Formats: sequence, structure tokens, C-alpha cells
Amino acid sequence: MSFDPPLPRGGEIAVVGLGRSGLAAAELLRRGGADVYVSDASDSPEVRDAAAKAESFGAAVQAGGHDLRRIAKASLLVASPGISPKAPPILSAQGAVPIVSEVEIALRALRKSRVIAVTGTNGKSTTTALIAHLLRGLGARVVEAGNIGTPLSAIALREETPAWIALEMSSFQLHDTPSIAPEVGVLTNLSPDHLDRYESVKAYYADKALLFRNATDRSIWVINGDDPLVVKMTHGIRGRLYRFSMKGQADAFLQKKDADEVLVLNGRTVVRASELPLLGGHNVANALAAMLAVSTADSRFQRADAVPRMAEALKSFKGLPHRLEVVAEKDGVIWINDSKATNVNSTLVAVQGMTRPFILLLGGRHKGESYSALIPALSRQCRKVIAYGESADIIEKDLKSAVDVERAGNDFEAVIRTAHKSARPGDAILLSPACSSYDMFRNYEERGERFREIAGAIG
Repeated sequence: MSFDPPLPRGGEIAVVGLGRSGLAAAELLRRGGADVYVSDASDSPEVRDAAAKAESFGAAVQAGGHDLRRIAKASLLVASPGISPKAPPILSAQGAVPIVSEVEIALRALRKSRVIAVTGTNGKSTTTALIAHLLRGLGARVVEAGNIGTPLSAIALREETPAWIALEMSSFQLHDTPSIAPEVGVLTNLSPDHLDRYESVKAYYADKALLFRNATDRSIWVINGDDPLVVKMTHGIRGRLYRFSMKGQADAFLQKKDADEVLVLNGRTVVRASELPLLGGHNVANALAAMLAVSTADSRFQRADAVPRMAEALKSFKGLPHRLEVVAEKDGVIWINDSKATNVNSTLVAVQGMTRPFILLLGGRHKGESYSALIPALSRQCRKVIAYGESADIIEKDLKSAVDVERAGNDFEAVIRTAHKSARPGDAILLSPACSSYDMFRNYEERGERFREIAGAIG
């Protein structure tokens, strides 16, 4: 296997983190002939299983700690996105060892694939999945990868190279992916996030802007024309700029038509908004972004027959788990799993899309944002906020003057049952936490699965 640009010659490559992305990167590097040392601070059963696999393909492995001297002498360090920039192995390498992401390694091995990269604060995963679904509907060979769940290195390990890759990129991944140069780049929106990791909102936005680091006159960018921060960030960048909008005419936009609304692409009606099998107006915006990204990626996707095929694909799209997912309904109460809402703006979008009274489950590990931005939207239909987890004190302080807030502790089942007792026929129980899950769960997926399990038992 060859890498373009090539990897540093000689010396050992260090991989920090034995999660899915770190393990895939280590295997890809070994397949390319590199000497690899991979380490993880954890010594959990999952990490030990991953360590055994890494040893099986010839990597040197350390679980339960890092050899900082060894890392400082590496020719390259591959950092998993979950590793803090202040973690000892990263600090030991800074200034001495080039640091790249797992995505960077994979991109060097996938030069023949055409990439549509998606970033933004919210909507990244759904937009990425929609792009892949639309491309399949148009007959293209495509995979979705990156922050959406499948490491890009795992794609590079497959025998068949995909023609297209729909690639979700987090700010952390963009920070360490210097060769990112997508066929089409999509910026969904911008709002404060990850302030538990970034020193400022400005620093977070600066990493998002790295999507455009290799812009040329041939680059294609799809942006949210309704977001002033996005418009400002992309002003003057090289390449062709296309806009989607929910508020007015654009390259792709939402238009009122009779008693309904329709999604319009390059002046042609594609589908009625009521035909999209997704909850929330924000998902209409995601669909507009995906349509525009696909149509601009290749002239074949602009032909007359592409529009009806896109329409059929949009109608058949099944939303991703943990994103405004209806998981149960009983006695007139619906249960909605929006566990992926790990920041205030994500929860705001969910709350604004509610069409019935609801009980909001809000809590987890605080990420540095004020919850007061939710107040105007909560005042319309939210009957009660159930505050739980590490952030419960801050949530109560920020919201108690405007909405009924009940504290429910750290027992997640008790939290959900408290919400159930407060619900009436016609209500929704909405898990949209606005926080990370790490105080009680390994990730947002585990939190959402637990909500689905308990809601199913109750409802």
C-alpha cells in the first residue's frame, strides 16, 4: 500500500488511542510497511481486546499508559480525535513530532476516491448520511465515514476502493488533517461548542475554517446562506460558492407552494417537505445541503433524470439513530431520542421543532455553554425540564426563573421515570441533553440506547 504524500521515512510511527480509529490507523500503517507503536491510557477489557488485535498485525502495543520518551522520538504521531490536546502524549510530541489525524493517514491511501467533506456545529452526521444515500440513489459507489462512526482508515483497509466518500469531519479531525482538499466541502452552520476543550469560541471556529485550508479556484463549497457566521467565514475564499437557504431564494432553498413547502434545487422542484421522513425544520436544511453538494460534485448528477432519482432517495431515507428518533408511543405520549444533541444549539434546534407540549431531559457533563439561550424556545411549549447529571446545578440556575425545573439526580432510569410521571396524554418526552454523556455513559450512543430501552419498557 502506498501513501500520497508519503509517510516519513525511517523511524517509528506512534498512534495514540486504541479505539476504532486508532486501531484502524495502526493496521493501515502496518499494511503500508511502517513500524508502529500504539498506546492507550485505559486498560479496560475493550482496550485489551484491541491491543491483542494490534499485536496480531505486528504493532508494538502498550495498554494502561504511554511511553512518552518513545513518542517524543517518533517520526509521526497519529492522534485519535477523542484525545485532548493537553494529554501528556500530545504535549510530549508538540514541537518535535508532526501530529496528524487518523483521517489524514487514510486520505493519503485513498487518493483515487472523490470526497465530499461535511463539517459544522450541527447536522453533520445527517447531512453526511443524506449525501451518501443520494449518491447511492444515483448509482454511485459510495461509503460514509469519519466522525459519523466508521473510521476512514477502516475504509482504506477494504479491498475495493470506493468511488465516492461522504466524510464527516469534526473540528478535532480538521485540526490535524493538513491534506484535506475535498471535491466538495459543506459547512452546515456555526455556533459555540466544545468549550470544555477549546480556550475560546474563536479557536473552535478557527479549526472549522481549516476545511478551506487547501482551497483553489477549482474548489466547490456548499454553505448555509442563512447563517451569518458561515457567510462571514467563507467570504473571499477561493473556489465556487453555492448556498442553501430556508428563508429565501438560493441555489437550493425551501419555497412555499400551495398549502405545502417544496425543496427547490437550481430552480427545479425536487420534493415536498412533507414527504421527507424526518422530524424538524433543521432536517429540511440538511436535505437542501445534501442535494446541493451532490448536484455540484459531478455534471452527471445535474442531468434531468437526476432530480426524480434524488426525490425517491430523499423519500426513502431513514434518519440516523439518536437524532430526533421516535422510539416509543403509549397512552398518547411519544418518546423522542435526541441523544446526539450534545450542545445547546443542537437542543435549541430540537426544541424549536416540537409541535406538542413536552418534558425535556437536560443534563450530563457540562461543556461550558449557558443554557439560558434555550429560554425563549422553552417558554412556548415546554412544561417541565428534568435536570440531571453533573450539569444539573448549572441547568437549574440558568433556567429556573423561566421554566419549571425538577432535579432528578444521577440514576438515568429514575430520571426517565420522573419524566414519565410528569407527562400527560398529548405530550412528548424529549431526551435532548445539550451536554456530553461522559459523566454517566461511554458515549451519546450508549445514552440513547439506554433511553430507548427504558422508554420501550415504560411506553
